[in-house]
Amino acid sequence: MVLAQLGLLGLASATSLPCSINAFQKILNENGLNGTVTAASSIATNGTYEVSDDEAYPTSPAGLPALCQLEANMTTEAGTTYNFGLFLPNEWNNRFLAVGNGGYAGGINWIDMGAGAGYGFAVMSTDTGHQGSYESTSWAYHNEESVVDWAWRALHEATVTSKVIIKDWYGQKSEYNYYSGCSVGGRQGLRALQLFPEDYDGVSAGAPAWWTNHNQLFALKVLLWNFPEDAEHTIPASMFDVIGDEVLKQCDPQDGMIDTIISDPLGCNFDPLALLCKGENSIDCLSGRQIDTLYQIYGDWVDVNQTFVFPHYLYGTESSWSMAVGTGSLSSIDNQAGYAQDLLGYGPDWNYTDLSYATVQYGDKVNPGNSTADDFDITPFKARGGKLIHHHGLADPTLPTGSSIYWHGHVTRALALSNTTVGDFYRMFLIPGMEHCMSTPDSMDAPWYIAGANQAAQLGDNVSGVPGYRDAKHDVILALMNWVENGTAPESIIATKYKDDSTHDEVLRQRPICPFPLQAKHSGSGNPDLPENWSCESVY
Repeated sequence: MVLAQLGLLGLASATSLPCSINAFQKILNENGLNGTVTAASSIATNGTYEVSDDEAYPTSPAGLPALCQLEANMTTEAGTTYNFGLFLPNEWNNRFLAVGNGGYAGGINWIDMGAGAGYGFAVMSTDTGHQGSYESTSWAYHNEESVVDWAWRALHEATVTSKVIIKDWYGQKSEYNYYSGCSVGGRQGLRALQLFPEDYDGVSAGAPAWWTNHNQLFALKVLLWNFPEDAEHTIPASMFDVIGDEVLKQCDPQDGMIDTIISDPLGCNFDPLALLCKGENSIDCLSGRQIDTLYQIYGDWVDVNQTFVFPHYLYGTESSWSMAVGTGSLSSIDNQAGYAQDLLGYGPDWNYTDLSYATVQYGDKVNPGNSTADDFDITPFKARGGKLIHHHGLADPTLPTGSSIYWHGHVTRALALSNTTVGDFYRMFLIPGMEHCMSTPDSMDAPWYIAGANQAAQLGDNVSGVPGYRDAKHDVILALMNWVENGTAPESIIATKYKDDSTHDEVLRQRPICPFPLQAKHSGSGNPDLPENWSCESVY
């Protein structure tokens, strides 16, 4: 990994301080920071940080630059504790990067830290104050302050502490500060720039689960639409690929290019009745009742008095419906009850039969941990020069893409009275064919890789940036830096699909991803797998 290839100038040399527990403990003590350094060690060039006892992030980052690793346990003003890890490269790019978490994950995201260290960043991640898997919620029951830690406090405090350590370790403060996260990690980034606009100069937020109460309850609601097993209206898992094939058949041509990619699912005029069983045919088709369920899945959650609650899944998400829509099993329903039981505090006796619009209303009132990122007036972040790049896959089967469009629209509305041009500091990129944070269905093979949060680990444990393309045109982190530091806004980001993601040595397809509401349109000639044959155009 050659840092000069990344365009990161002004590399600083490592400090003369020893990479030891005592050295970092002294920094904490001298700066009045209430914590205990629990580990510190040097890692040689091309080394591996061996992760242990981390259920959420067990993968050990490899191929690291020479760096110092530390871990500390910190105590908040509320008396709760959290852990954070920090990578301090010997060759530092004078910048700080915080990386986020996913779901309810209680763990330090070492693998994304490794990707960040490859750029030369001093990189931090926190366990948000608890240990546990992406799905685990038991830690939150009657522990309101721990929920606050998960929601925003641990990330903010770990960011402040990391900046202090960086200043003392390198003998100078970080020139620029960045954040990268996806899903709940995306929400963390949006909440941070709302609550603490001074924390980061640039934020990369992928598929943000910003509407905590609504998206968590939606995850249960949609499972109930396809429940119970063997009911007349329940769509079996064996039909999900059949539905996906029909969606691709109808929607692919409608976006103007037959290429196995649904570039405009929002603009597709899909006819579900093409799947209706007719006559004696009952194989690979849907009954009338099942068609009703399909309409629900492709329709917004609208409840009492026609109140909008949450947007629907888009066409092209079907390949992963076994998890999102479910197979009608009670176990999948029970797995989604944890949010209401533990974060809303209803307790273990609450179950799916208790879900109603009143649950939504109560959750909005409680807003666990003040986690929902709905302070749409983000002008304080803009005022200090902050830049936000927000991306979301159009084939996301976990968090409906419409939630990002809703957030973008409400920010635009909030800033309209101040006569602020949103695109001057905030741009959203919707990625055709990308699933939740990463990857693409086998049926599409859509370009999806932009070095966003959680993506590098899909290519390998030693990947940083976009292999073969170390520039701001292909890499969302470098694009964000270019915007913050040089004032060059990204007019597009070229996404990449490798023939084999695990080897990532040969490109299958590349395509520009456009800032919303623009879409990539083919020129009408030239190889559609080459980005130069596409341009960003208005769909209106």
